[in-house]
This record gives sequence, C-alpha cells and structure tokens, in this order.
Amino acid sequence: MEYVNMMVADRPVVIFSRSTCCMSHTIKALLLGFGANPTIYELDEIPNGKQIEKALQQLGCQPSVPAMFIGGQLVGGANQITTLHLQNRLVPLLKRAGAIWM
Repeated sequence: MEYVNMMVADRPVVIFSRSTCCMSHTIKALLLGFGANPTIYELDEIPNGKQIEKALQQLGCQPSVPAMFIGGQLVGGANQITTLHLQNRLVPLLKRAGAIWM
C-alpha cells in the first residue's frame, strides 16, 4: 500500500486502470472531457501491475480498476466517480486538487 501512496503523492489526479477495461476507459474519457490531465497507470502494461492491483484491493477497491485518487486521497471506482459526477461534486474536488481550472 505504501507503494501506491508514493505513486499518487504530489499528483492532482491518478487513475489506476487496465487498457482493456471499458469502465476504466469511460472514467478516463470523463476526466479528459473536463480538461484534466490525470496520471494514468495501466496495470496490465507495467511490470508490477499485479502487486499494485493487490494493494488497491487491500485499500478497498472492489473491483480493483478503475481506481481514482484525487489530491492523494482514494475516491473510489467507477460507481463512486459516476455518483460524484451526477451529484455535481466531482468538479469541485478536481478544482480543489488543482486538476482543472474552469
């Protein structure tokens, strides 16, 4: 888990994803549509992806991807992100983290 914390530190938005996951693609497209430039880790394309996925599961991510961190804090997966967006609470989080300026 400490490794995951180091990966998300000092980055406004981090998404842990799999390149073949349609929900990961949807969340990435949503953030890009806001003009955010998230750091994206494709777990199926990096050498220690399986270890990171296990750490995300230990943090409570079920399923493990997509998992989004805003301002270094775990926000959740696709369901949580979609809910925040529909409640108009996602943009303020992104603004506070310095991920978007609109």
